[in-house]
Amino acid sequence: MSKIVDAATAVASIPDGSTVGCVGVIGWVTPDALLKALGERFRETVSPKDLTFYFPVGTGDAQGIKGMDHVAQEGLMKRIVCGSYVNPVDPATGKRPELMRLIRENKIEAYSWPIGATMHWLREVARRSPGYMTRIGLGTYIDPQNGGGRFTERARDGLVRRIEFEGQPYLFYPTWSLDTVFVCASSSDEEGNLSFESEALVSSNIALVLAAKAHGGRVIAQVRRAVPYGTRPASEVRIPGLFVDAVVVDPSMMMTTDVEFEPAYFAGTRLPLSQLPPIPMTADKVIALRAAREVRKRELSIFGFGAATDVPLVMAEKGMFNGGRLKDYWFTTEHGSYGGIVMSGWQFSANLNPDAIMDGTYQFDAIDGGLCRFAALSFAQFDQSGLVNVSKFGVANPGAGGFIDIAESAQRLVFAGTFTTGGLDVAFEGGKLRIVKEGKVRKFVEKTEQITYSVIGGVKRGQTARLITERAVFDVTAEGLILTEVAPGIDVRKDVLGQMEFAPWKVADDLKLMDGEYFSDTPCQAEVG
Repeated sequence: MSKIVDAATAVASIPDGSTVGCVGVIGWVTPDALLKALGERFRETVSPKDLTFYFPVGTGDAQGIKGMDHVAQEGLMKRIVCGSYVNPVDPATGKRPELMRLIRENKIEAYSWPIGATMHWLREVARRSPGYMTRIGLGTYIDPQNGGGRFTERARDGLVRRIEFEGQPYLFYPTWSLDTVFVCASSSDEEGNLSFESEALVSSNIALVLAAKAHGGRVIAQVRRAVPYGTRPASEVRIPGLFVDAVVVDPSMMMTTDVEFEPAYFAGTRLPLSQLPPIPMTADKVIALRAAREVRKRELSIFGFGAATDVPLVMAEKGMFNGGRLKDYWFTTEHGSYGGIVMSGWQFSANLNPDAIMDGTYQFDAIDGGLCRFAALSFAQFDQSGLVNVSKFGVANPGAGGFIDIAESAQRLVFAGTFTTGGLDVAFEGGKLRIVKEGKVRKFVEKTEQITYSVIGGVKRGQTARLITERAVFDVTAEGLILTEVAPGIDVRKDVLGQMEFAPWKVADDLKLMDGEYFSDTPCQAEVG
């Protein structure tokens, strides 16, 4: 009997009070038809009620690929545990995602875990172990001493504990079962055998399946196409059909936001780098150009979401990969795509022209094991105690994503971002920077709203760290920040020190000017990479 059914039938048996896990990385590998069907079922029948949702990574863009927003309904969603949240303003409506409203108004129990924990926790659920134990995250917002990852007042349960083992503190995430999981693949046969031959990421698919099945849960898959049984090599089938209960075929499934389908994201084809559009001349481009100087050949480099993701793109634009030299640079993100070019914006997470795609859980083994020696990450706030915040600030609560695992495990750190935000406007004239309008929100603050990572703590453990903005560069030392570079045209006292809520530890005696080439828009034409 074929396991292929329509979406409404697939979700019809999910009961009240159950727990639903779901794959997805923004728009990538998002089973949007399944989430939509579940949301529609609740609107039509007021059932199922009071569900707990487990999203290892923020799923959907809350716009064309709504993802989590399909099920962000009072009564349907009781609790959500998520590795990252999606906070964009929809240009069509001017509103942020409905899920963000539920969190802001304390309508649901919302928790945010680091993605390393959301991935590795699934492995422990599958093993039927008591829980996941790690030192990563101690002292950050996920530590019960700093809130335990709670993002709303309704979230009262302690899903994370601080314990002691052999005289050392650890964070412990107790396991609980997943009753139903939604996964997403390229193709399935009538028996439910799943393959990922045309996906840019595997993410948590395999881990979710094993976690559900270990406790008698159901697995529902969404795929692009159905294929006859026995027509694919067994080596292509990553999830055996005996673990899959139902399959929904959605041939119109988007690959990701604004991309219907592009084989270059899984190296089904390779695009010439010359086809990459030039990056507009903005403050973010200046930051990326300066941060590119920190990248070394043949050192595994990992890039986080935000300003840091433009670094490989500006390197391509400058011609640094011409003549096949892209192979000399080893790029990845927290989601498991290796080689090629890390993309920015909604295409972040997958690489263009990758060499390999690793399972998401194993990718965090590599990250936590320190294999990514260099990391370029973005920042929202940095304070006088050397703490950095990217997880909750102002009206935004994106969570940490992979930030904590990456920051704690890399050897060399670069934090990239504009000096201020909220209306910042800059101009470039004659190789100099001019602040046309200062941002309303300062990012160098006395105290961060939330602790995502202690940069000075990492420096004391032997890491090196540097903060790169459009107008200034700081080195992080055990004593504090040292201002080492400023942009040409910038008044240090007014535009740098005057826009900080605390004074840096010192201004370098040999304070340097940032290279004037960062402030003139002269892109190079890249060759095939």
